[in-house]
Amino acid sequence: MSNCPKRGERLTFVIRLLTGLTACLVSASILAAYPDKPIKVIVPFAPGGGTDLVARTLAVPMSDSLRQPIVIDNKPGGSTIIGTDALAKSAPDGYTLVVATLAHAVNPSLKTKLPYSQDKDFAPVILVGVSPNIVVVSADSPYKTFIEFLAAAKANPGKLSYASQGGGTSAHLAGELFNSMAGTKLTHVPYKGAGPALTDVIGGQVDVMFATASAVGSLVDAGKLRALAVTTPTRSTTPALAKLPTVAESGVPGYNAGSWYGYYAPAGTPPDVINKLNAAIKKAAQTSTFKSRVESEGLMIKTGTPEDFANFEKAEEIRWRKVIKDANISPD
Repeated sequence: MSNCPKRGERLTFVIRLLTGLTACLVSASILAAYPDKPIKVIVPFAPGGGTDLVARTLAVPMSDSLRQPIVIDNKPGGSTIIGTDALAKSAPDGYTLVVATLAHAVNPSLKTKLPYSQDKDFAPVILVGVSPNIVVVSADSPYKTFIEFLAAAKANPGKLSYASQGGGTSAHLAGELFNSMAGTKLTHVPYKGAGPALTDVIGGQVDVMFATASAVGSLVDAGKLRALAVTTPTRSTTPALAKLPTVAESGVPGYNAGSWYGYYAPAGTPPDVINKLNAAIKKAAQTSTFKSRVESEGLMIKTGTPEDFANFEKAEEIRWRKVIKDANISPD
């Protein structure tokens, strides 16, 4: 009996082979042509903040690599949900991206209903970097070091307060994580924005704030605030923050409450296009222009693969979900 495939089997094999070759040729054709028009990057915040700075500074070297203009589209509101939803409803062709932050990971735990599927509507492109929050007190505060502040917080449960720019923000969650891990009872005082929160910290109405580096850098330099520690697990590698100890090394082992920036495309974007975007953003993040501009943010560049970013974001979702649940932070 012959072991040769039958005629029908040979025909099926040839059809499958041709289908596969056609798909490869189509994919190669799309990649060769991509991009052939401007790429829009949605920033889900108003102009002028840290996310806007990251997006606009990366846009120039990205444009050089991809040979197309990068257009920044600010869509603030809804704790980044408005801009993120716009991305989810965009065509999966590589011409629309969004710059995501910590809010992307915590919104599923803070919102009773989202207009998009967190797990199905996004394709991770790349994590750009991680930035610490900075524990700051008034320049007139009696606490000269974080260790002194920690001792006072433990000795006076419920008597010290911390400010945030609003419920569910990075400053709020960093404070609640601190309470949980340090066994303290700092009282949360939310404000409508970082500006008024920091005004009251400067004035001594609130004791401390776990603020973003972009919000407090100039105030620390001007002597209006005293920086005590950074919230990332290791010290910052940026010159402006390198001398500050971490919360973890100052009495709260394992503490980690950094902010971050990463890019997403709509789900269904071809993998070859995702990889081309990943390479362009990774190259842009290593330019001297970008590195010098984000120094004030304390941003530590940590680029990798799309899979690396997917794993990082999922881990962030899981750990902050626990903090939100343990702290009884109610979804809106």
